Amino acid sequence: MTLSDQTLPEIIAATAAAHGDAPAYSDRHATSGGGAGPGAAENTTWRTVTWSRLRHDARAVAAALVERGLAAGDTVAIMASNRIEHVVADLTAVHAGAVPTSVYATLAPEQVAYVAGHAQPTVVVLEGTDQLTRWSTALAERPEIHTVVVIERDALSSSALAADARAVAWDDVLAQGGDETAVDARAAALQPDDPLTILYTSGTTGRPKGVVLTHRNVLAEVESSVASAHLVGPGLSISYLPFAHIAERVLGMYVPQAQGGHVHLVADPTQLAPTLLEVRPTRFFGVPRVWEKIRTGVSARLAAEPDDAKREAVAGALAVGREYVESTQTGRTTSPELAARFAAVDAAVLTPLRAALGLDRVEWAASAAAPMPVEVATFFAGLGLSIYDVYGMTETTGSATANGPDGFRLGTVGRPQAGVEVRLAADGEIEIKGPITTPGYHLQPDATAELIGPDGWVRTGDLGRLDDDGFLTVVDRKKEMIITSSGKNIAPSTIENYLKESPLVGHAMVVGDARPYVVAILTLDGEIAPLVASRMGLEGLSLAELAQHPAVLGVVGQAVEAANARLSRPEQVKSFELLGEEWTAESEELTPTLKLKRRVVSTKHADVIDRLYGEQVR
Repeated sequence: MTLSDQTLPEIIAATAAAHGDAPAYSDRHATSGGGAGPGAAENTTWRTVTWSRLRHDARAVAAALVERGLAAGDTVAIMASNRIEHVVADLTAVHAGAVPTSVYATLAPEQVAYVAGHAQPTVVVLEGTDQLTRWSTALAERPEIHTVVVIERDALSSSALAADARAVAWDDVLAQGGDETAVDARAAALQPDDPLTILYTSGTTGRPKGVVLTHRNVLAEVESSVASAHLVGPGLSISYLPFAHIAERVLGMYVPQAQGGHVHLVADPTQLAPTLLEVRPTRFFGVPRVWEKIRTGVSARLAAEPDDAKREAVAGALAVGREYVESTQTGRTTSPELAARFAAVDAAVLTPLRAALGLDRVEWAASAAAPMPVEVATFFAGLGLSIYDVYGMTETTGSATANGPDGFRLGTVGRPQAGVEVRLAADGEIEIKGPITTPGYHLQPDATAELIGPDGWVRTGDLGRLDDDGFLTVVDRKKEMIITSSGKNIAPSTIENYLKESPLVGHAMVVGDARPYVVAILTLDGEIAPLVASRMGLEGLSLAELAQHPAVLGVVGQAVEAANARLSRPEQVKSFELLGEEWTAESEELTPTLKLKRRVVSTKHADVIDRLYGEQVR
């Protein structure tokens, strides 16, 4: 029997039986009267729960919630950081025959109220004060919510819910337990085509839609991903993206739950860099922005190296690393001489460089969510690290195509995974079919009909190219393609990736649809820009001050010129403005997975765009 013919509770039972005493999840959250349960071991750094304890706690909490009225088929909403209780809550819902949905923790109260009104959860699991505030409107408006479980007891005690009969502390629910035979009966009744989760898209445009994913979808994705990546046996990984993101669900929940891996949960993504150094994972996934930040930091440190001989030695080793990784691409061969040169520089230079990042034990590294800039992938190739770009979306349960040890080509997102078909529509739109594609959107038949054609192919909304060897290249989002007033079709992400090669530039958005030429709005990188500015003798200046300084504008202007030199004339940026602020999910310019919200940026910075088109063309 294949994985996709089973259900997640069956998989968890098998994993707990095979790896019961092995570590499953670790986090740094302090417990509050029980936390992750009596089997959770604590030390000064991490608390860890085993696979047997994880399953025990999920069944215990499920029994308690069933006694409080959780019915099979109900929705359970979870808003919490990446912590053990989040994973247990998710498995709790599944074992009770309910459907969990993790909600992005950056949503405003009115956005939460929309999701709650659409998903109609009967049970809500919230972490602490911030999450209670974000759910305040929904909790007041939604009578179907009969239980609110709060993980942090102190937050519950000091909130308006303290006297609400619906509210209960997490550790009280865990201690209460209940009739687990009823829970086991519900889990046994699940079928592979039943919903396993509903994920609300982060919404770069418009209202989020609830993507329904079945047990079969998820476990087929696990099967194909594990095969294409050669992920053999339990791995050691770090989970830092929101669990509302499909990539984190697959890599932080479902793959380790099927293989018995050990996942370190990071609540604050800003702590990723030190966690990498501490954990030294064997598997690591990063959205392009994470890889860009790592690369920018390394480049800045190497550029600051005062020893010319050392700097040249590192540059030489990076060149060999690039040559070696490029030679491993499909259709190329690695000569014995190059293999020997790489082995020498890898031992002497590249492994220590990777170790300085915490990436020295990585056996599989990948990127997705947006096109990976080739220059970034090439940089890490210089470090001797192949970053396998993969492609998919929530509606395809994550990756549908992937680079991997059996097939790898820089600048592409690989070939279709096992059991998945990919084709291009007449206009170049990527379409996907296979066991990983969603049955549709929750309670939105019209949107489902737009997504899935009558022949069962999912329309991705992305434009792509397929080469003769079947490798897919993503051009850009179909709706985000720029068509200038002269009729030129331009992919904005290509231009933006070139602009972001400057260590000073954090984010870039180009504009030009129905306009005579392309302009760009740029932001400074909040971490790297001050370091670069310091070397320019501009210590102590704020980002706003740096964005207006002639020296900084001159350097950024040179970066724009360098990008333009690689672009055709219609693609070239004719004017730009540098903002003295950062774009984040909280400031709304980015999604929780760090993708650009073009509509938000265009609205918030309409005055900047008008000003750019009012300037004389340079």
